[in-house]
Amino acid sequence: MRLPLKNINQGEKMHTQAKGIAIFASLLMLASLSNAAAQRPNPAPRPRPTPAPRNFQAGAVYVLTNQSDNAVMVFSRDAFGMLTPAGEFSTGGAGDPVPQGTDPPTDPLASQGALILDQSQQFLFAVNAGSNQISVLNISQSGLDLVDVVDSGGVRPISLTVHDNLLYVLNEGGTPNITGFTVGDDGTLTPLAGSTQPLIGGTAADPAQVSFNHDGTLLVVTEKAGNRIDTYTIDSNGLPSAPIDNPSNGMTPFGFAFNNPGFLVVSEAFGGSPNQSAASSYSAGDDGVLSVISGSVANSQTASCWVVITNNGHSAFVSNTGNGTISSYDITSNDGTLTLINSVAGDIGANSAPIDMALNVSSKFLYVLAGGLQSVVSFRVEQDGSLTLIDTDGGLPLGAQGIAAK
Repeated sequence: MRLPLKNINQGEKMHTQAKGIAIFASLLMLASLSNAAAQRPNPAPRPRPTPAPRNFQAGAVYVLTNQSDNAVMVFSRDAFGMLTPAGEFSTGGAGDPVPQGTDPPTDPLASQGALILDQSQQFLFAVNAGSNQISVLNISQSGLDLVDVVDSGGVRPISLTVHDNLLYVLNEGGTPNITGFTVGDDGTLTPLAGSTQPLIGGTAADPAQVSFNHDGTLLVVTEKAGNRIDTYTIDSNGLPSAPIDNPSNGMTPFGFAFNNPGFLVVSEAFGGSPNQSAASSYSAGDDGVLSVISGSVANSQTASCWVVITNNGHSAFVSNTGNGTISSYDITSNDGTLTLINSVAGDIGANSAPIDMALNVSSKFLYVLAGGLQSVVSFRVEQDGSLTLIDTDGGLPLGAQGIAAK
């Protein structure tokens, strides 16, 4: 049925009117909303959270780059032992990444103690083997501040030791020697007149480390080539005696450490012969003479070179460059007897070439400079002295040498 034309026109008209009313209402609503928005005050911008400032005086690990423009790389440490790169700071001197003789590129200084902390953990002392200098850096909240750069008193300094206000350096080049300095309250170094003494082995010594004993009355130097351990008694003025010759119990004595009771643990690389490495323990007399307690306790690893001891004096860790492993030993507190606990307490891997090591101040974490990986490998030290791998942090240059932790 067809609707009348009149009805169609009326329907369209009504629809058009309704549509117009709806559009008009929408426009009024938009205008009202726009006006309200214009009158509403703008919200205050939300402040961005401020990043927590790095506190360089908190837990950290330090690595010496040992490059021509020598520097200290800093890694901040969290409560779980994890590391985060936190900057690089010049020593003001030159390192020497070129190995001598048969030393490999991953271990150019072939030494322990190229970078050390003082007992207050306020100052870092670093060798500059390429410029024959020692640098001192103050640890501040914002970074490392260069305090002093002084001549080392010899050629190619490779190892340092500090006790109270005395610092001694081992110079391996030319005619090898030890030379002493006094440390000022501000960290500055002053050469100590009369402190320079030769090594028994002379130019053929091939030394590895110098270190004080626990009370600062004795200095010890290992000579790899001569299979001997030089000792020097220290007088009340901080001056050393002439060197005292002590034969090493095993071949190629390298790194060493004293525990709190005063027993000495020395690694023995046995010339790098496969699976022949060991460590020996000694007592030291007031006259500087060493007496063997446990002789050449084998660990069946290769090229045992670096030693650290936990602050309770009971556990010693030895890095084995040839196998890429860490061995653990127990030290009996009352007599210094050394016992192998685990030949492979930590396994970093073939060709990782672990060299220097450092424990943090609580001995809860062990940090290993793996030259072959150009990395710092982190371990947690368990209560029974075993090691649990935490992480590996790369970015080190080839030839980096020297590590310290707090």
